[in-house]
This record gives sequence, structure tokens and C-alpha cells, in this order.
Amino acid sequence: MYTPPFTITSKIITLVADISAQVEPYAIRLEMEDALHLQKTNRIKTIHSSLAIEGNKLTESQVSDIIDGKHVVAPPRDIQEVKNAIAAYDMISSLNPFDYKDLLKAHGAMMNALVDNAGKFRSGGVGVFEGSQCIHLAPPAERVQFLISDLFEWLQAADDHLLIKSCVFHYEFDFIHPFEDGNGRIGRLWQSLILGKLHPLFLQLPVENIVYAHQQDYYNAINKSTEDAQCSSFIEFMLEKILETLKSHQGSELSKTDTSLTERQQKILQLLNENVALNVATNVALNSNDLAEKLGVSRKTIERDMTVLQEKGLVQRVGSNKTGHWELVKKDVR
Repeated sequence: MYTPPFTITSKIITLVADISAQVEPYAIRLEMEDALHLQKTNRIKTIHSSLAIEGNKLTESQVSDIIDGKHVVAPPRDIQEVKNAIAAYDMISSLNPFDYKDLLKAHGAMMNALVDNAGKFRSGGVGVFEGSQCIHLAPPAERVQFLISDLFEWLQAADDHLLIKSCVFHYEFDFIHPFEDGNGRIGRLWQSLILGKLHPLFLQLPVENIVYAHQQDYYNAINKSTEDAQCSSFIEFMLEKILETLKSHQGSELSKTDTSLTERQQKILQLLNENVALNVATNVALNSNDLAEKLGVSRKTIERDMTVLQEKGLVQRVGSNKTGHWELVKKDVR
């Protein structure tokens, strides 16, 4: 049986232990009254971030609108990519992560109407480019079926921890690049699917959001593993991001929906809550200009909304009017 080359470092062992210790607190978080809202929020973040890594320009708010069946004015391809991703992630409960035929089904949904051979392995050569420079030339098309079969055989039979196997699969899949297009988004979806076999909560964890915030580090880890001819660097990177995401999603319950708030004001609260995870990783907070850009309205409109939210005790201003930012008011959950 083919075994992908990787070394279990002391850092990997520590990360696996730390992640395992964070599973139960996150599972408790998912039992709060806002669990369904949180699941939807995480799915929006997952789809937005995974597609944004590939160049999709839609905002989280626009992704949310498409999920809700609302009309969105944007490039048709960007809208189609979001609709496809929604369809692919909706299939998760019926997909077997150890069967490559289900991988083809997922690719068919993810790339529907975007490529001619959606759901089929590529028939020609592909490479990964930075500008005009090819930084990775994938194996020849005639070897793809053989390489994917070997990878799935290892995934089924290996005794390694699923956290490690999910990362190894992600890297090896990206290296093989079995499809003409859509390899990145399918690779990230499939890692989540594998992790879901470890615990269902991983299917609701928006790791893509922090990967998107560290996009260059993500590619650096892939490139470093390729240079090393073994993927320990990528395993360490992905486990770090999984741990960061778990830790950042154990805060207070989302504010219960206030029927006196407008839809936009509720979306502001959602964006501020979503930003908690990103803020942990990047130390970036949201100001009025950021919120205005994300929601497609003027700064003055946002300021009026923030006044209402402040009066209701839902948000607070941190710092000066010029350089400060907005945060949710933290409330104890007992």
C-alpha cells in the first residue's frame, strides 16, 4: 500500500492533543439556544472564505443573501460559484469521505456550469501558477486515476489519527490536482468531511475563514512541504488553524434576534460576531468603514445603525471616533 511521506513531529503530537481537548467545549457551545443561527453563520463563512481564496469577489453578506434566495447583483460566475458551493456543502451528510466516487459527485456539484467536465478527472496537464511562473506541475493526466485510488486506499486503511490523515489527504490531493479546476475548494471540503468522521462538530467549523486570513501562509506551507518532499509543514499549519478556530468559537451565545432591529442591523451584529474568530488570528477589528463596505451602504448609514445598537446595549465603541472600532457587548452566559 502506498503511504504518503510525512513525519509525526512533536509539534504535531502536541497540536493533536490540544485540539482533542478543545472538542468538548466547542460541542457545549453548539448546544446553546442559538445553535442553528451559529451553524448558518459558520456555513456562510466557510463558503465565502473557500471561494474568496480562489478569487470570488462576493462578500459574506452577498453569500448570505444567495442562501436566503435573494437577488444579488454580481458577476454571473461569482454567483454560480456560490450556488454550487451551497449545493456541494448541502451534500455533506450523504457523502462518504473514503469513496472517491463521492468525490466525483461533490466536484460535479461544485463545478456545475463552470467547467465542461465537472465530476470527471482531468484529461490534460495542469499547473499552479504565480503570475507567469509555474510553481507546481501536476502529475500527468494518465496517472490521476491511479494516484487517487492509492490515496483513498491509504485513507481507508492507515491507522494514523484522523486529524493527521485529513491534513495529509488535503496536501496530497492538492499535489495530484486531479481536476481541471476546483481542486482547492474540493480539497478543503474533503478535509472537513474527513474530520466529520472524528466528530460531527468539525462539519460546522469554519476553518476556511482563518485559512483565508492567512492565505499566503497556506500556500507557503504547501510549497515548503513540496520542497521537503513530505508534508509535515502542511500538517502543522492546518492543525494550528483548526486549533485557533476551535478556541475562537467558544465565546458567548449570539445575541437573540430582536424583532425591533432592521435586517441590516441584525447583519451588523452577525458580522461583529463573525469577526471574533478573524480578530483572534489577525488582530484586525471592524470599524464603520469596514461595515459600510461589507454591507454596501454609506458610513453615515452605519453610524445611524450603530447608535440604535448602542442604545440597546448590544455594541460598544472601543477607542476614538477616528481610530476606534466596534465590538459586541459581552454578556455572561451561565
